[in-house]
Amino acid sequence: MLIYKILRADEWAQLAADGRTDGAPVDLADGFIHFSTADQVAETLARYFAGAAGLTICACDTDDLGDALKWERSRGGDLFPHLYRPLGLDEVRWHAPLALSGGIHVLPDAVR
Repeated sequence: MLIYKILRADEWAQLAADGRTDGAPVDLADGFIHFSTADQVAETLARYFAGAAGLTICACDTDDLGDALKWERSRGGDLFPHLYRPLGLDEVRWHAPLALSGGIHVLPDAVR
């Protein structure tokens, strides 16, 4: 199963350069890297990245992330994937820039 991480331009550049990331500031504060499922990623974009340009979506396979990936309930009751270790660039199956159309992010067709 693929899960998705949204990265700002500087966060993607750091992952690409260093080959690993501890995540965004919110991930560092929470102690894990936040991911979304295909069904959750549009709401994640709307809620936390509304109108933001220069974003990259990264797809990772849950099988590649091992036991450090935990499924935990959010305040709304949905289960979200959280990674309790750094994410390696080699664990990103694919990545793509996210375009904006009328202020809304356009997800690649591969998000499913």
